[in-house]
Amino acid sequence: MADLRREFEALGFDGVSTYINSGNVVFSTRRRGRALERVIEGRLEAAFGFEIPAYVRTGAELRAVLAAEPFEVRPDDTYTVAFLPKAPPAAARRAVAALSTETDELQLIGRELHWRVAGRTMDSGIDLEDLRRAVDLPTTARTITMLRKLVAKLD
Repeated sequence: MADLRREFEALGFDGVSTYINSGNVVFSTRRRGRALERVIEGRLEAAFGFEIPAYVRTGAELRAVLAAEPFEVRPDDTYTVAFLPKAPPAAARRAVAALSTETDELQLIGRELHWRVAGRTMDSGIDLEDLRRAVDLPTTARTITMLRKLVAKLD
């Protein structure tokens, strides 16, 4: 994580810090959008020798993800949010929603895929390859608990 932090500092970002060993980096910059993600991806690939996708969200965007609450989540449920580089088309939203079951609820909201599993992740009946085909975009996922802690770090 120290190497990752140094690369973000080398890009000229302010207030760079990492959050646990998760690949999450908190930083400030005026740059926005997909162009910012491409700059980060290029720097990380040059530094580490392999492609590393970047999914940048502002503090306000992360708070909106937490506020979305598309499901009723019970204490023993697992709730994960997968981040995408762009909002998928309506056909992908329908295909993802069609994969929902009594155990697994899925919903695409903007550039995020919300997934609630009744129980633990290993209780899921979702075929991950079916989900990848339905979304048809690269993703990176975080549990809702981790996202809450990350947003608390921003505050």
